[in-house]
Amino acid sequence: MKKQILAFAAVASLALSACGGTAPAATGDPTEGATSPGATSAPAQDVTLRWWHNSNTGEGKDYYDKVAADFEAANPGVTVEVSAMQHEDMVTKLEAAWQSGDVPEIYMERGGGELKDKVNAGLVKDISEPSAETIAKLGGNVAGWQIDGKTYGLPFSLGVVGFWYNKDLFTKAGITEAPETWTDMFAAFDKLRAAGIEPISVGAGDKWPAAHYWYYFALRACPSDVLDKAVTSLDFSDQCFITAGEQLEKVVKAQPFNAGFLTTPAQAGPTSASGLLATGKVAMELAGHWEPGVMQGLTEDNLGLGDATGWFAFPQFDGQKGDPTSALGGGDAWAVPEKAPEQAVDFINYLLSDEIQKGFAELDMGLPTNPSASQYVADPALADLLKVRDNAARVQLYFDTAFGTAIGGAMNDAIALMFAGQASPQDIVNATQEAADAEK
Repeated sequence: MKKQILAFAAVASLALSACGGTAPAATGDPTEGATSPGATSAPAQDVTLRWWHNSNTGEGKDYYDKVAADFEAANPGVTVEVSAMQHEDMVTKLEAAWQSGDVPEIYMERGGGELKDKVNAGLVKDISEPSAETIAKLGGNVAGWQIDGKTYGLPFSLGVVGFWYNKDLFTKAGITEAPETWTDMFAAFDKLRAAGIEPISVGAGDKWPAAHYWYYFALRACPSDVLDKAVTSLDFSDQCFITAGEQLEKVVKAQPFNAGFLTTPAQAGPTSASGLLATGKVAMELAGHWEPGVMQGLTEDNLGLGDATGWFAFPQFDGQKGDPTSALGGGDAWAVPEKAPEQAVDFINYLLSDEIQKGFAELDMGLPTNPSASQYVADPALADLLKVRDNAARVQLYFDTAFGTAIGGAMNDAIALMFAGQASPQDIVNATQEAADAEK
């Protein structure tokens, strides 16, 4: 079932923020037989395209290097300068680039309110006409990068967030079924602790991994119409937003997280939240579709958890008013600044072509948006996520992305304080509402 992703409500979009890594080897060359991949119709001229991405390790990095080289070979005079970075580093550098006015010609765009702010400032190129064929192929997947009927980005990976877990550690603790409710989840915490296993890692040092808990509880607590209205009214007075904080407060008080979680990074190195899960130090982590690839890049054998990798949806709680099939999610798109040359648009169209998305899927670099590539997703857990994504009643875009930097930042800061035991459910709502009022 095709669906749009909701950029907190009115507009559709399915990302994060999220991240590259290595993965199992691809089965075959995705560009085999393509005599001139990505050949452009632009006038021949010398032009350099800077491409920033976050597939910074292993075969994912190698694959993107080859994609760039193939494009160069098909387009004499075009040079693609590839910069592969750790995700958080890339985000920081992109923020600085926007401030300085020197943004790479191809960059990762998360959509939602963040994109709208850039569009309103005239910073991002409208690609509706030169990418019309690609947009038609992607269908509803592209809606989160459309504003006032115009398209500003081409999403290459869309996924949903849930709990990734170590099947072997669950078995060791005597947990025979993945938790479906928070009652089940609290029982799992007890069993894991009894077996000497830390239940969950969270990269609260980077704030957004902790914030995902509150987002998800709000998605479970709030009726769809409340979420739909929030994007236009910026009104957080509904009791369901307090309920979200109350549910999160129960989790924080249960103390299921890794030692030092308040300063733990999300994905940087073996002691990060992803690294702790990948190396068997914890049993679970709440993360997006990028997690298998990230974990593979954080283990010496490049396998991550391998066959022990499991996934389950964010649990339900009694009295929730949200649809139980709704999921928190998001994606990443390729976009170009307003002043970028037309070859940059040609390149992002190439990145969404059948052959390039096929290779992306085979390497388990994410969940592809080109429908022709879905069949090539090799990892069983990721293949299951495709079904969850396509069958969800609603895929809610990450709140910080949906609302933009000012509101999302205030929200995330308050949620991080709750994890530190320094904020109440009402404090989160107050901080969010104050930031929203300042935007009105």
